[in-house]
Amino acid sequence: MTQEPAELILKGINASPGICIGKAYLVDKEGVDIVARYYIDKSKLQDEIKRFKAAVKKAGDEIRTIIDESPEELKRAHILETHVALLKDKMLYGKAIEIIESKGINAEWALKQVVSNLRSVFLGMADSYLKERVSDITHVSDSIMRNLVGVRAEKIADIDKRVILVARDLSPADTSQINLHKIMGFITDRGGKASHTGIVAQALEIPAVVGLNVATTRIKVDSLIIVDGITGKVIVNPSEKTLVEYEERKIEYEDYRAVITRESHLSARTTDGIQIEVMANIELPEEVVSVKNYGGDGIGLYRTEFQYMNRAVFPNEEELFEKYQDVVQVMAPKPVTIRTLDINGDKAMTSQNGQDEANPALGLRSIRYCLRKPDVFVTQLRAILRAAAFGTVRILFPMISAYFEICETEKLLDQAAESLEKDGLPYNRDIEIGIMIEVPSAVVLADLLADKADFFSIGTNDLIQFALAIDRLNPQVAHLYQPLDPAVIRLVKQVTDVAKDKGIEVFMCGEMAAAAHHIPLLLGLGLDELSMNPQSIPEIKRVIRTLNIRDAQEFVQQALKKKTARGVFGLVKEAFGDILDNRY
Repeated sequence: MTQEPAELILKGINASPGICIGKAYLVDKEGVDIVARYYIDKSKLQDEIKRFKAAVKKAGDEIRTIIDESPEELKRAHILETHVALLKDKMLYGKAIEIIESKGINAEWALKQVVSNLRSVFLGMADSYLKERVSDITHVSDSIMRNLVGVRAEKIADIDKRVILVARDLSPADTSQINLHKIMGFITDRGGKASHTGIVAQALEIPAVVGLNVATTRIKVDSLIIVDGITGKVIVNPSEKTLVEYEERKIEYEDYRAVITRESHLSARTTDGIQIEVMANIELPEEVVSVKNYGGDGIGLYRTEFQYMNRAVFPNEEELFEKYQDVVQVMAPKPVTIRTLDINGDKAMTSQNGQDEANPALGLRSIRYCLRKPDVFVTQLRAILRAAAFGTVRILFPMISAYFEICETEKLLDQAAESLEKDGLPYNRDIEIGIMIEVPSAVVLADLLADKADFFSIGTNDLIQFALAIDRLNPQVAHLYQPLDPAVIRLVKQVTDVAKDKGIEVFMCGEMAAAAHHIPLLLGLGLDELSMNPQSIPEIKRVIRTLNIRDAQEFVQQALKKKTARGVFGLVKEAFGDILDNRY
């Protein structure tokens, strides 16, 4: 008698919410790992370069075909357009040709060398979102490499049965081929929450769990699996009891999403009439579509780093201005909060410049880099001020850790405005200035910094990490990264108390703002505005509409007496469990 396989639970990262149940379809997307190195005769180097260019062109044609055949919601996301641009980027394309010529080696080996260097550059960055961009480089180089060696890629579009994809990794080009009538969801060994693959899954609104590490080795073809994109769990060979439980949860979740999406354009007003603005965090200008679709009250954080990545030289003022203007005009009259450049310097551009930093998160990054490179900074400030003439713009300065930094920053902002005046270009200097509170020294100095700002924006991702001395990307200590830690709550309270005393507003743009069980605490602490990924907006708005500010303030007084994060969470469940648990 054959024994039924035991139920197995795998834990990963919830990249896109939802629940699906079905059979596993394993996809071999490993690319080309083994590449031979050989030297090319000098007389044939130009032929080798032509072969490389032909492989790049073919890869570009393949991606453009996928774009043409993609669903409209994915075309609007323009993620694959980024891959097309990467194919011809000097950092990848130009450098590979340079190595073929200078070292006289084959195209495959030159490409492999370039990608290896770029990977080390991106993985050394402090910002987790930028670290995730290494996957885009890998996916693009894989498509070139397959064409160089003549390997045919498996096409997701050719799958003709209803399944759940299981793969080591999936590129945005792969996920863009997903037929929603066939593919219920997907899981991967690699990837993170900020990966473009996850963004595509969210756009398609299908469940996805990434970063599982062992999915392709532990799951067999046609195994029955449950993908829980809400909690980041994958259940292999579920028991009858588990199946029944998840079938019910799936129905409840889909009903819940339908309701909150319909309600998403309602304002987030508490039961006692207090309006809370619920904004969106975006990285790409094209994401404004989802901000509007999900009922965002504006953009609370526009990360501007992406325009500086995947290229050999910094973008010029016109390039920056055009992107900012597009976002501002589409969102008008709602506000757009543009955060200035937050990268760790020259290493974001090329591995050849600068010295490697042992700890880039604490090194020459963000406002420190911008003040060291005022020409780069003023170019961006000019572009922002010009865009501000077309709508409501707020400017946000990241990683301010000392009073003199904001003073120097404002001087450069004035300098940018004066130069625009001389050039006769339309601009708006009368915009709100914000300071990101994301390092402990900024909390300590909040009363001084408030004199130089119109608002504070608390970046909890870094603030929690620095305050608790925990690298949240390190699996050894990630469990200690607790937004409800009493130390974090006290830090946030100190900032909100200062802001209230000084008469300025205080916002939150970190991931803490996107979790429903944090909302009673945040409202009680006095946050005026919350900003998050667009998909979280409908749920957070709905939770706010069920709460009373007075109750939340009384809750904070009780929470401040707790000594552990577990104690605070228990208090949340006790005080607001009926509201928070009644979601789906």
